[in-house]
Amino acid sequence: MAERESQIVLGLDPDPAALWPADGPEPTEGSPAERAAEAVLAHCRALIGATAEACVAVKLQLACFERLGAPGRVALEAVAAYARARGLLVIADGKRGDISVSAAAYAQALVGSIETPFGTVQGLGADLLTVNPLMGRDALQPFVSAAREAGAGVLVLVRTSNPGAADIEDLELQGGGPVWERLATIVAELGGPGVGEAGLSDVGAVVGATVPGHLARARELMASATFLLPGVGAQGGRVEDLAPAFWPGRAGGLITASRSIANAHTVAGGEPATAARAEAERLRESAWALSEGPFSTS
Repeated sequence: MAERESQIVLGLDPDPAALWPADGPEPTEGSPAERAAEAVLAHCRALIGATAEACVAVKLQLACFERLGAPGRVALEAVAAYARARGLLVIADGKRGDISVSAAAYAQALVGSIETPFGTVQGLGADLLTVNPLMGRDALQPFVSAAREAGAGVLVLVRTSNPGAADIEDLELQGGGPVWERLATIVAELGGPGVGEAGLSDVGAVVGATVPGHLARARELMASATFLLPGVGAQGGRVEDLAPAFWPGRAGGLITASRSIANAHTVAGGEPATAARAEAERLRESAWALSEGPFSTS
């Protein structure tokens, strides 16, 4: 099965209090932050090692590393490097949103670099980053420009997977249609210049797998966008409901799963790595079967 392409993204949101059993002695030296970051790094490496052949990317929840301070940033960079060495794309999930100088600085930190009087400072080098569009188009453009220059991409929050998304994203606008459809239109407009030979743009969208009823309309509005589809597993989303995401082809949808993979052993029993690998393979097989449907063009 390893030769099959994957649409599965391994979500990494490590909790220092809920890591896999350590393979070897636990860290005993250094500050609490340093010891926690060392344990988190070992956990993430083990999880990536167990599931890399079934996945196409890792999604790093930045907050889970940043709360550990400077050692957490070191661990974040090490996890990203390890994922790349295993052939995986790296998605920086920070949902950043700001304007002008601040937006550009966020983008430099995650997908680009900055020239200083002291030399070039490289950022995380992510392949994709998530961004928050609620400040408007001028809050998105710096991210899009920086990512495009770096050969990376952005994933704009459009219709998210959390229940509270309905509080704002589903509100009807005076001109007609909900807020999320207006965000989808902006994504399509910003992504137009970035459509590649495969027909997909470097500006994609986060569309929750927990609201599959929106997917057909979202795909109609964003024909060239890659959809990041969170919410499968622990949040209740099902791979089988995500067919419209794959209308442009298999790469049109990226299904992200975090707890359902990392915690698979608590349901299936057995060794954590074995259970995680089995769950990731199960998700990949489900996604593969779905993306071979009549809607797929590749």
